[in-house]
This record gives sequence, structure tokens and C-alpha cells, in this order.
Amino acid sequence: MPIFTEDDIIHTLKTYRNIAVVGVSEHTQRPSFGVTLAMLNSGYNIIPVNPKYDKLFDRKCYNSLLEIKQSIDIVNIFRRPDMVMPIVEEAIQIKAKVIWMQLGIINMQAAQLAKDAGLVVIMDRCIKVEHALHCNRISG
Repeated sequence: MPIFTEDDIIHTLKTYRNIAVVGVSEHTQRPSFGVTLAMLNSGYNIIPVNPKYDKLFDRKCYNSLLEIKQSIDIVNIFRRPDMVMPIVEEAIQIKAKVIWMQLGIINMQAAQLAKDAGLVVIMDRCIKVEHALHCNRISG
């Protein structure tokens, strides 16, 4: 059985608005910057998470998911696969609804932990690309 379906992607993008982006960068040439900006411009509430910065996208930047006081729907991960497990553990702790590992990020152990905790897991997909592919179904 697959980890996720296209319906999971569409439901996630249509239903949830609060996205914590873990590993986002201030460097405009980095994929995390462009993807985050695109999702912000598409109307999603973005919460940047990276201990290197105090502010990104004119928003407070957090050191970890555990510092965020508002509820988080999607945890969008821009970290190496070997760095994903602690992020997933924090996401479970804060009761996030979705783990989204960006394109090229695959961690089956972390994915299984998240699924076992009741989270939707989307892995090795770009949230910006998926939003563009499905936006007509999302807004309709």
C-alpha cells in the first residue's frame, strides 16, 4: 500500500492553511525560499523554522516546532533525510496533521512513525509543484 495518494495531496492543500517550513533559507536561489514564497503568495499562512534566523518573509522565525504557539497543519520539511526523524517527533508532539517531505527527501522510518501517530505523510514531492498541478481542483 502506498504511503500517500493524489487524493491525500489534494485534500491536504485544500483543507489546511498553516504551514511550518522547517529548514527554510533566506537565500533566494535555494528551493526552500522559492517554494515558501510561492505558498505564501498562494494564501497559506507560513511559519518559518530555522535556528539561523530571527525573521524570514517578514515573520518571526522559530528554532523548532516546539516553540510555535499557534496550531500547525502541515510541517513542510527541507532537511536531509537523516535529519527528518526529530522533526517528525516534534510534529507528532505538537499535533500537526501532515508531514510533507519535499522532493528528494525520503525517510521511510520517519514516515511510518508519523502514519502510526495518525498524520498524513507526503514524501518526495514538492508542495509548490503539487499546488500548481492541482490548484484548479483546490480552489473549486
